[in-house]
Amino acid sequence: MAREVTAEIISIGDELLIGQTINTNAGWMGEQLALIGVRAKRVITISDDRDDILHTLAAATCDVVLITGGLGPTKDDITKHTLCDFFGTRLVRNKEVEARVVGIFQRMGRDPKDILEVNLAQADLPEACTILTNDKGTASGMWFERDGRVFVSMPGVPYEMHAIMHSGVLPRLKERFNPPTIVHRTILTTGLGESMLAKRIEAWEDSLVGEGIKLAYLPSPGIVKLRLSTYAEADGYAANERVDRKAHELAGLIPDLIFGEGDDHLEHVVGRLLKTRGQTLALAESCTGGYVSHLITSVPGSSAYYTGGVVSYANAVKMEELGIPSDMLELNGAVSQPVVEQMASGVRTALRTDWSVAYSGVAGPDGGTPDKPVGTVWIAVAGPDGVRSKLVNFPGTRDLVIERSALAGLNLLRKRLLGA
Repeated sequence: MAREVTAEIISIGDELLIGQTINTNAGWMGEQLALIGVRAKRVITISDDRDDILHTLAAATCDVVLITGGLGPTKDDITKHTLCDFFGTRLVRNKEVEARVVGIFQRMGRDPKDILEVNLAQADLPEACTILTNDKGTASGMWFERDGRVFVSMPGVPYEMHAIMHSGVLPRLKERFNPPTIVHRTILTTGLGESMLAKRIEAWEDSLVGEGIKLAYLPSPGIVKLRLSTYAEADGYAANERVDRKAHELAGLIPDLIFGEGDDHLEHVVGRLLKTRGQTLALAESCTGGYVSHLITSVPGSSAYYTGGVVSYANAVKMEELGIPSDMLELNGAVSQPVVEQMASGVRTALRTDWSVAYSGVAGPDGGTPDKPVGTVWIAVAGPDGVRSKLVNFPGTRDLVIERSALAGLNLLRKRLLGA
């Protein structure tokens, strides 16, 4: 088996350090590296400062060093000059890149004589590097090698960096290092928190050691991803077989919690189930304020099964549009089992659908009471076999309460569609 190949990711930009821009690049690059068998060991974010960049490059210990940021046409973009200092080289004007830059501006309707020198200077590149073409912008990628290590500098604009990674970086890294193939399989769960889930599958997790499989818990609001990983042998068949067998065992242990795999989303899973059955859905949302409708309609083709919804934020809308009696609201309050069940039944009847989901709760940050604190949410699912409801309590910010409530309701619907 080939030796392990490691990488570190250096993100350059003051905007990243002050939180003005979220560093999504590092996570994406780590994911892409893992797919070709390269293990990302560290991510470092530094300022647009020459000394900081030089110190970080000198301290690199991994086989691969990926750098993003600082390659624009403005004075604060100093990465190219600093790379020249580090590698003992100089900037030279590359005529092919210059022609490509001019072509980009011409396609935008600019006269070549009006193109600024700072834009043409994007073609000034270190003499010692291999130029990686950027098909999405004017800043080229740069590939250097020193002391057995590969250093790659790319623009920080995500779609430009993605293009350079796919066309120039990942294929070259595979050829240069021949990293071992890593087999991944990600199981998606919902309905149980990370610690309780770990307790429930503890014995199964212990059995992974003897199979040479690693398990990673990847929690997010309402969802815990379980990623199985192992190194593959010559053809990868045995590794895939081991991972598949353990995934099958896991499905037998927690069938009630698993809703999908890989990059799937709960709204996609629910949509497929509805479409397969030729059935339709309506929503009645109070505390979620239309967020669930947004999730459903973000799926291409959702018009085949999603009829519409009612955002019944005010009690008047609950009464007029969903048929909830005023005395029911007065007696129980809007956040209650009778009201949310009537919301589900009312919207299902009004929009003539097979299924409906309703939400009513206290998302916060205020509005809670001792009996119904912030995070209290009632959810109801109405369908051909009647109405069922559930009370949930979610900690966290308003956004987290809304997000977790939305997923909980979709999961209740998923289970009903599966006959659970």
